[in-house]
Order: sequence, then structure tokens, then C-alpha cells
Amino acid sequence: MKHILVCGAGGFIGSHLVTRLKNVPAQDNYVVGVDIKQPEYINDADEFHILDLTNQHAVDDFFLRNAFDEVYQLAADMGGADYIFTGDNDLEIMTRSMQINLNVIDAVRAYNVPKIFYSSSACVYSEDKQLDKNNIDCRESAAYPANPDSEYGWEKLFSERLYQNLHKHTNTQVRIARFHNIFGPSSEYDSGREKAPAALCRKVALCPTGGSIDVYGSGEQVRSFMFISDCLDCVEDLMLSGYFAPVNIGSDFTISINDLAKKIIAISGKSITINNIDVPQTGVVARTSDNELFDRMVGTPRKVGLPDGLEKLYRWVANQVNGFTS
Repeated sequence: MKHILVCGAGGFIGSHLVTRLKNVPAQDNYVVGVDIKQPEYINDADEFHILDLTNQHAVDDFFLRNAFDEVYQLAADMGGADYIFTGDNDLEIMTRSMQINLNVIDAVRAYNVPKIFYSSSACVYSEDKQLDKNNIDCRESAAYPANPDSEYGWEKLFSERLYQNLHKHTNTQVRIARFHNIFGPSSEYDSGREKAPAALCRKVALCPTGGSIDVYGSGEQVRSFMFISDCLDCVEDLMLSGYFAPVNIGSDFTISINDLAKKIIAISGKSITINNIDVPQTGVVARTSDNELFDRMVGTPRKVGLPDGLEKLYRWVANQVNGFTS
């Protein structure tokens, strides 16, 4: 039996990852989840513990009492544009996430954990290489010279280097993925930290036909979005591969935020207009996942396209907010 720890198991990707690890064919995995909050929608862990990963003594004591074959480190202080780009939360984002990663790395070293996965982010990429939607450079090598557009991205980039040195100087095998806008059901949709697809689904679900929804910025900013099950397929295959440098996990299909909203409106069947709001926290002009390296080194096929994924997400969000709609 393989004993696995998922840090950040109370979050969207972490809770889905626990379920996936519990259902790997021909494997008998015992999965332990930890977070500072209980999972809100999914909890398939064999054990779930409330654990503040910024507390070094608590983390060390937890690893002292539990032996693990693999650790998946997804815990971080993060959120959507409202949380990351205002500047109000920069100190908390950097210090809390850094404390988490230092504590996890120290424990993995001290207790000789054989393998760890670290979830980095597309936010590591330089702002100046994402200003033209016709010339986006998000190749893994394009992260340097470094110039992320947020403190969240700076912390992720530094933590990548911590994990790379863990791989280089210890016997722990490390895998690092730069996630690009993962979305799907059982994600935050009204907390103030939700990502664009869930936020737009909520707005559309709550909006009566004939009404309008607000979209931050011009709406012409471009992104790519990957459905959660495809993301987990890629993580599973990356862990089985021999590739240990940071690598993108995401979709290379780009769409503007306005067009994303229009697709969700079409799914709803309502007649809704878009009201673009001039706000500063819209992020870079254009970002997409460059998958050439991942496809060459790992090669996981993607199965769920954006339309199908949005349909699944909208139906789930609409069901969640249904009690609040007229």
C-alpha cells in the first residue's frame, strides 16, 4: 500500500486530486489530506487533518508521526484577480506561501520522503512576454530573465528553485508543474478568490434574462483554460515520468474573456449583455500554455474541450446558486 499526502486537499485541485489518487487502477493508495480548512465539496481522503502548514513545529510533528511515499504540495495563499492583483495581499501571499514550502521541504528532507510533486503556476512568466496576444512566449525557458506580473508569481518562481535544489541535493525525486487556469466543478465561485470561469458562471446563473453582467477590463485579455480531469491526467503521467524540471500543464487553446463570457451565456440559454468595467487588476494581456515540452517529455492526451468543460462547470455553479435565484 502506498501512503500519500496531499497538502492543500481542502482546495479545488487538491480535493479532486485526492479523489483521483483513491481511484488509480490497480493501486491501493492510502491518501491523507491536510489543509487549514475542510474541503467544501469533495472529501474522499482516508484521513483529513486540519493543519497549518505555515507552522513549522506542527508540520514537523505531523511528518514525525506519519510516513509517506509521496507528497503532493498544492497548498498556497492564492486566489483570482481580485485577490492577487490589488497589491493589498502581497505580503500575506509571499510570506505564507514561502513558509509553507520551506516547512514542507524541511520535513521531506528530514523524513526521507521518496517523491514530491509541487504545483507552480503560469504566473511565473515574464509580464513583458505576454503583452501581445499574437506573440505570447510561455515556453518554460521564457521564465528567465524573470519579471512576473505579481508577487504570487515571484514566490512561485523562487519556490520552484527550492524544489529543484531538493531534487539535486537529496534522494527525493521532484516533479514540478506550472498550472495554467485549471477549472471545473467543486471550485470556489463566490469567495472573492474564484477564477474567471467560475466567477462568470456565477454571474450568468444569477442574472435574469435581459440583464447584464460585469466583466473586468476590456474583456479582450486572452487566456487558455484546462478542465480539471485533463489536469489530473497530466499530473499522474508526469509523476510516472522521469522529467524533473518545471513544465507547463494547461491548454493551448486561447480565448478572450469576453468570448468566454459569451460561451457561458449561450450555455445558460439567457439573453444577457456584457458590461466591461475599467479596473486595474486584469493581469497580463495574453497568456496561454506552451505544451511542446510537456507533449515531448510526457505526452498526455487532453480529452475535455473548453465547451464541454464550461457546460459541466456552469451546470454545477447554477445548481449551487439556484437557491438564491428568483
